Amino acid sequence: MMNRRTIYIVIAAVITLAFSCEPDQVITAEFEDAESMSIYNYIEENDSLYGHFLQILDTSGVGMIISAYNPYGAGYTLFLPTNEAMEEFVASSSTYASMDQLLGDTEYARILAKYHVVNLGIDANDFPFGALPAYTLTEDLLTVNFVLGEDSAYYNINNQAPVISTNHELSNGFVHVISKVLSPITYTSYDWIAADPAYSIFTEAAEATGFDQVLNLNLKEDSSATAITLLVEPDTVYNKKGIYTFQDLVDTLQITNQDYASPDNKLYQYVGYHILAANVFLDDFLDIATNFTTYSNFPVNVNGRGLDIIINRGKQVFDTIINGSDTTIIDFIGFNYDASNVITQSGAIHIIDRVMMLQKPSRATVTFEFYEEPLFSEFRKEPGEYTVDNPDALRVITWTGPKLVFVESADEEHRAWGKDYLLLNGDFSITYQLPKIVQGAYTVYLRTHAYNERNALVELFIDGKKVGGLIDLSTGGSESWPYADVEVGTIDFNNYESHVVEIRALIPGRLEWDYVRFVPVTN
Repeated sequence: MMNRRTIYIVIAAVITLAFSCEPDQVITAEFEDAESMSIYNYIEENDSLYGHFLQILDTSGVGMIISAYNPYGAGYTLFLPTNEAMEEFVASSSTYASMDQLLGDTEYARILAKYHVVNLGIDANDFPFGALPAYTLTEDLLTVNFVLGEDSAYYNINNQAPVISTNHELSNGFVHVISKVLSPITYTSYDWIAADPAYSIFTEAAEATGFDQVLNLNLKEDSSATAITLLVEPDTVYNKKGIYTFQDLVDTLQITNQDYASPDNKLYQYVGYHILAANVFLDDFLDIATNFTTYSNFPVNVNGRGLDIIINRGKQVFDTIINGSDTTIIDFIGFNYDASNVITQSGAIHIIDRVMMLQKPSRATVTFEFYEEPLFSEFRKEPGEYTVDNPDALRVITWTGPKLVFVESADEEHRAWGKDYLLLNGDFSITYQLPKIVQGAYTVYLRTHAYNERNALVELFIDGKKVGGLIDLSTGGSESWPYADVEVGTIDFNNYESHVVEIRALIPGRLEWDYVRFVPVTN
């Protein structure tokens, strides 16, 4: 039997083959050279199929945007609803009784149109199993799931809109046709679980501990908020362990103190253990094995290097399956892939298949890329070079010397991890307050641009202690791959706690800081 991750790889291949064999299942263009026309022109040429959305584009002014080239040169992606999709959207609306009423609300029409346009040209063959790599024109993320039916396989956007025709490549991007209209996501992670009685036990636990406030943060409304990821068990998973109510969960955790909102309370730690301090989609877990910082005192280990993405392998035996002479021990927590990758205004939600108790953490490779800075999350939405004018706007980064610049590259081939980095040029010192790291010995790696004679000569300190020797950032890379992982030295942490990394320039110059990585030292 194939595991779920393999199934999704197969689905992606099947989808690609199906659409490549019949590239115009829905659109029948009346012109020969589509690549010489803009996305808007394409819709005009097919107004009998997409005339309703064309009206939305014209009313909102978004049609002018997708008539032109993206100023960053990376194209656009339009998820284009059919006329039938638009008619169904209006028919099911409690706000608009007709297309004319919808068109009359120009503000909503503008939001709706911009929500369907991604600020990057994306071929369907590059669709991730998670969030698309660029934001919409409303500065939202869209997610992609793969759906395998009895007789079909298809992409599903935001778990709302099936893609029925892909990869219509135009002069300024791609069109993918959808059979449902995308409704802008306005709810938070708390709104999502609270609205679904299938998650009543965890919802009540979140409310009792005060974590409902964390899950209710809205990134659009609060620019200082940090995105989170919720790992949550449905009630059916609790039921398998004899837990049918919130009180059953309290009894299972052997909690006698009813001060559930206290950080010292077991229930508080249990709920906090389910909240990752980062926005992580399923494809972000693939090919890595690392600890993720949570809102509890312990991190969660997620391993995506195998055939399945698994949590806390080897920490607890959940089941033993005997089949003839074969014995399989289930000692990990898995994901319900079909139900995961839920996107909210707080971050991602993933559904897990077993009750996740707190576990003593083990060391794992951890990489830090400044995702703890909400301001940088705003910068990542569009390519550009962003100067940090107000040092007080940063939470975990401080510096002295020249201006600090955050760079989000528009170059898809850029060699920086994630195509972003911090830039300083001159006589500088910069510190980075890291999340907690499990105690033990690690080798420290600094990834920077290392192929420019104008780069600085630096030293690296952790918690004020120098690690390794001098680091010459002018060498180590190559013309084709200028970024390098510099092995700085080793350090032994005595406690599970946060640490401060500092880079000081001995010879002033340029620093393009990509990330800092800690790899466990093995005996």
